[in-house]
Amino acid sequence: MPGGRLTYQDRRHIAEGLAEGLTYTEIARRLERPISTITREVARNGGAESYQADRAHQATEGRARRSRPATAPTPPTATGAPGRDPQAVHDLEERFTELVIGTGLSRMTARVLTCLYTTDSGSVTAAELVQRLQVSPASISKAIGELEQQELIRRERDPRRRRDRYVIDADVWYRAWLASARQNATLADLARNGADILDPATPAGARLQDMSQFFEHVGQNMVRAAEQWRRHLAARRTEDR
Repeated sequence: MPGGRLTYQDRRHIAEGLAEGLTYTEIARRLERPISTITREVARNGGAESYQADRAHQATEGRARRSRPATAPTPPTATGAPGRDPQAVHDLEERFTELVIGTGLSRMTARVLTCLYTTDSGSVTAAELVQRLQVSPASISKAIGELEQQELIRRERDPRRRRDRYVIDADVWYRAWLASARQNATLADLARNGADILDPATPAGARLQDMSQFFEHVGQNMVRAAEQWRRHLAARRTEDR
């Protein structure tokens, strides 16, 4: 892989890749650079939503003119407990984020969820997310809204600091799974109503009837699976006491 500092042309390729919606992994592969180089470059220069090649290059040249000593890039700070390998934690966060993006969440929303999962407390404020992810408060607010809508996080009021904290707990996927089951039930009801309106004997009505039966079947199985897991988790916690 090529070494050395990023060139202006490299930064233009990064900006173009972000505009195309490429992942950091894809951009790194295109430039034949380590993914950590790309993530640090973007984080230092406004984040994925604000990155501009010209501005990033000028900022880098400005830092060089201030005659800072030429040192190797500082590895990311380890999250939480001491003794963790900072680079390994960073790589884990990148892989987690890419996987969550694959489920349909936006990049910023996936980054916020990853931050919550890899923070030992499982609890952060919006200001802490802005500082850690180096993005605007508006970006964090939008991501938080999406996660709350899908019940992937919950909000708690910190009375001492008079601000909200966003929390992820052991029941997060149980709640999210049930929320998805409710959506399937709503789809089943809509499709059933549509089949009655269009007449199940017609091709369109039969299509909607099949759709209704499918989502009803899947939704019921999702609820049963969630409750089975809840019982299993409760039994395991009892045994651990």
